Amino acid sequence: MLNNFGDSTYCLAVEHLQCIRDDRVLFEDLNFSLSAGQLLQIEGPNGCGKTSLLRILCGLTLPTEGIVYWNNQDIQSIRSDYGAILAYIGHTQGVKAELTPLENLAMARALAATPTNVDLADALSQVGLYGFEDVPTRTLSAGQQRRVALARLLINDAALWILDEPFTALDKKAIAMVEEWLNTYTKGGGMAVLTSHHTVNCSHATILRLGT
Repeated sequence: MLNNFGDSTYCLAVEHLQCIRDDRVLFEDLNFSLSAGQLLQIEGPNGCGKTSLLRILCGLTLPTEGIVYWNNQDIQSIRSDYGAILAYIGHTQGVKAELTPLENLAMARALAATPTNVDLADALSQVGLYGFEDVPTRTLSAGQQRRVALARLLINDAALWILDEPFTALDKKAIAMVEEWLNTYTKGGGMAVLTSHHTVNCSHATILRLGT
């Protein structure tokens, strides 16, 4: 069950953002804003700075220049509050290989600032992992491990999703499932930023292209 954020007035904005890595300018003078109910898909060739941009949006790394704002406040000045409304799934799975999927979700819920009341076993069932709740995560395929990571979205009541290549290793059925989540989430007032080479089937999506 993805939450409905109603008439929320959330806003994410970046102004004059620049990122330099290893003396190479990945992007500069980048400006955009995103409001509640919108999805921003970031496209571009490998190495253009898509993952670097997501990490900056999460506050995990600093831009070379520019500012990221959440509701008109610099995210660096409201780190705890900003972290509480954010759900980030990186390009890697971010799951503990020796823990079971159920244990991974229990740990994620314990760390979530605003956990939902979704049953953990039900969350795993929703991502197609019924019957795999209690096996070591390391025994699962790459696609199944990705599903464990994505199930964290169901147990975290976050206003902003930041997803790095969420469709990696997923089959067509799972891709359609995530697209349905994104449609439901944004329709309910959630906000999402993601990178993907896959054209996202979401009626609320706009596309930002880097490195073109």
